[in-house]
Amino acid sequence: MRLLRRTAGVAAGLTLVAVAGCTGGDGADAGNTDASASASTSAAPAAPTRTPTPTPKVSADPVSIPGLIERKHTGSDLRLGNVLARTDAYTRYAVTYEANGLTISGIMNIPEGKGPFPSLVLAHGYIDPDVYTTGRGLAREQDLLARNGYVVLHTDYRNHATSDNDPKNDVNLRLGYTEDVIGAVLALRSSTRPEIDGDRIGLLGRSMGGGVTYNTLVVAPGLVDAAVVFAPVSSRPAENIDQFQRPDDDPIVTEIEAAHGTPEENPKFWREVSPITYADRLSEPLLIHHGTADDTCPITWSRRTTAAFKAAGKDVQLKVYEGEGHTFGPRWPASMDTTMAFFAQHLR
Repeated sequence: MRLLRRTAGVAAGLTLVAVAGCTGGDGADAGNTDASASASTSAAPAAPTRTPTPTPKVSADPVSIPGLIERKHTGSDLRLGNVLARTDAYTRYAVTYEANGLTISGIMNIPEGKGPFPSLVLAHGYIDPDVYTTGRGLAREQDLLARNGYVVLHTDYRNHATSDNDPKNDVNLRLGYTEDVIGAVLALRSSTRPEIDGDRIGLLGRSMGGGVTYNTLVVAPGLVDAAVVFAPVSSRPAENIDQFQRPDDDPIVTEIEAAHGTPEENPKFWREVSPITYADRLSEPLLIHHGTADDTCPITWSRRTTAAFKAAGKDVQLKVYEGEGHTFGPRWPASMDTTMAFFAQHLR
């Protein structure tokens, strides 16, 4: 039942434009009019049949959440490469997979023992692509989750490590990372590897990867069973630009605003790239971890995001950690205990 529910949810989300674009006249009524006119020569002439003018299909801006919803997403060809490490609990591999036509690299930890095991896709936070190396970020989580019986697929994203390049990704607010995460889930599901249970998949994102997770959940409801985010960015990209890029005079801000306008000039664009605008599309349980001393991603962002999802009637929990900063220190083990209990509950 879980697979059927999830597949139906993804289909409903990603074929929305096809349903909305269906138009046409009522052929049955037109036929009845013709029959009435021929039934009696003394009847008044029938009014001419009017053919409704088709409503043009208006496609969403491809650089938007609706644009991602309209797109047919693909993910396949999961390939294991070199063994990067062997431990007593799991083997770590270099991997690649296909996502919407791009080859994306990453790492995969496969537990020892008899599968199939539930799987988790990990979405890392911001690391400068110029210094990034495959599998970097979320190292503690990769290790602990694999030791506890999860296949862990950590995506590098496009433009990172040996993944294919997408030169427009930064100007397009890095929405391509969302496609890469959706592709990772689909690649896991379509894999025939006996270690992977394609019917039990969750997401875990940190910082920027938390924003990628929000996007994934509203673009493709039903894609996964549950999601967890740590110290996530704002669910409003304009706030992230103001927090991280504008203070450093990052030239990409000028390019973004030249391409899409400022929030004042083009509020529709900025509303449509915000996952929280589509809070009603969330269908999976979501757990958010955030520390009160986080001066990178203020906890107010998670409080507002949680409130918006709850206002839409969604199953969202916010766990607050007094005194914890952005990277989580003393309370990290407790936060992971909560995370694993959450996944154990929902990836059954």
